[in-house]
Amino acid sequence: MPELTSARYYIQSAYSLPDEAKRTQEIRPFRKIDDSFKKIVITKDIVQPYYDDYGILTMNIYDFLLEPQLLEK
Repeated sequence: MPELTSARYYIQSAYSLPDEAKRTQEIRPFRKIDDSFKKIVITKDIVQPYYDDYGILTMNIYDFLLEPQLLEK
């Protein structure tokens, strides 16, 4: 039986991130948090999962729901 582990994440959802201004707005709260827990922005937009310069992961909802192993990369 696999071992269950506990993980803590900060998650921000955004219907769409059409431009850099909207993305900046969505990650602003994360930039004020000074700890090492993973910070994730989830969007409907079809994007490849990526980390920005602040270590914030952006991914689409389908990857978030169907490929949970991406959270561990």
